[in-house]
Amino acid sequence: MRLEKCYFCSSTIYPGHGTMFVRNDSKIFRFCRSKCHKNFKMKRNPRKVRWTKAFRRAAGKEMTIDSTLEFEKRRNVPVRYDRDLMSTTLKAMKRIAEIKAKRERVFTKKRFLANKSKEKMQNVREIQKNIELVAAPELRKKIVEHKILEDQSREDMELA
Repeated sequence: MRLEKCYFCSSTIYPGHGTMFVRNDSKIFRFCRSKCHKNFKMKRNPRKVRWTKAFRRAAGKEMTIDSTLEFEKRRNVPVRYDRDLMSTTLKAMKRIAEIKAKRERVFTKKRFLANKSKEKMQNVREIQKNIELVAAPELRKKIVEHKILEDQSREDMELA
């Protein structure tokens, strides 16, 4: 069973699914659904369409450089069947999937940490801007009294 990749969105195409477009120069384009085929016909760039894998990679939302991603590449050299080789390959595939999942979790955590610090700074700025809404009632009274005293001193200075 051969799983193909969609030319537009990079999702997997299972046998019997999707459509195939063959250009005059014999280049084959496979699409997982009509949505991808239509966007291709409209000459849209997959890196600019937000729901594609190409956009997520270009925008830094998905891992691009990782050794586990190289195992997904298509190999055209057929290998003679060997039971031991098949069992070790299946074990390796499971292990690679685990490693890939773990690395993706770490990658997303790092992405969110940077965003979290920005969000925290923004919240601190907003609190400092509107501190009178947050501060304790006693402190609020002192601030109001202090502002009244400042206003009176300004008026005294202007009169003098």
